[in-house]
Amino acid sequence: MPSKAIKTFITPLGKENPVFVQILGICSTLAVTNKFENTLVMVIGVIFTTTLSSFTFSLLRKIIPSRIRMMVETLIIATFVIIVDIALRAYMPEVWQQLGPYVGLIITNCIVMGRLEAFASSNPPGLSLIDGLGSGIGYAYVLLIIAFFRELLGSGTIWGISVFGDWWTNWAIMIMPPGAFFMLAIFIWVVKGRAAE
Repeated sequence: MPSKAIKTFITPLGKENPVFVQILGICSTLAVTNKFENTLVMVIGVIFTTTLSSFTFSLLRKIIPSRIRMMVETLIIATFVIIVDIALRAYMPEVWQQLGPYVGLIITNCIVMGRLEAFASSNPPGLSLIDGLGSGIGYAYVLLIIAFFRELLGSGTIWGISVFGDWWTNWAIMIMPPGAFFMLAIFIWVVKGRAAE
């Protein structure tokens, strides 16, 4: 069991990464990766939602009628997203305002629904929790790397702290939506290139 749990956790971090292998959840890449702080908050919300949604759905999988399975999955995901939204509104109102509707869009994130369908629907709760955590972290590190370079090159800052000083000319494209796809494409190219070697 421990080796299966370790494999379940590690697989979405590398060879089955939801972003650069399965190309899922890229809407978030476009939406929130222009600031590192916002991206960090968003990925923590996704990790929380993916982990607990997978666990909860796996617990209930045997008693959910197949004809309403998708509705139950959406309801479970929405419950955890609402918890994230309420926590952000209460404890980080400025970040919550900056993220706006994107927190609610976690409900439609393909990674969350995909893990429920592909893994939690046919595996026990413990393994489903591990898979949800691994998938969330696999998603998170890709977005954080992209956010790091987008904020650094686009604003000359990290976490709002100036890195380069006055000599740096900000690359405006990096904080615009095309910059997100540009960085994602470079990331995928680097990862796939290294994998092919």
